[in-house]
Amino acid sequence: MQNRFWSKVNKTAECWLWTGALNHYGYGAFHLDGNARMAHRLAYAWLVGPIPSGLTLDHLCRNRACVNPAHLEPVTLAENKRRGESPAAVNARKTKCLRGHPLTRRSDGRYCRVCHAQRELRRYHRLKESESTNA
Repeated sequence: MQNRFWSKVNKTAECWLWTGALNHYGYGAFHLDGNARMAHRLAYAWLVGPIPSGLTLDHLCRNRACVNPAHLEPVTLAENKRRGESPAAVNARKTKCLRGHPLTRRSDGRYCRVCHAQRELRRYHRLKESESTNA
């Protein structure tokens, strides 16, 4: 069984690339005992040991087809998502607005106090101007 598994791995200088089937998320898939398993999880379990309970494996190399256990780190699901490349993860790491001002956290998200104050000042002047032209 492990011989069949390792025959589907191409060890490069960087990653150990899974050459077998990939699932729809790009992770290696290996059929073992009639069940599809994630190849990187099998490689980690066989070469390092069991994945600690409550943790998931993060691909440090960012290559989902990699099964090199040196590129896999057990982390919480929340940490794995924070490290990811999804739009939500990328935005969560931002500390400044598009104009370079610091972002401020509040209960409904983050915003830029400087840009907000500038918008409100422009709004105030527009309202004042429209009041004077209507009077």
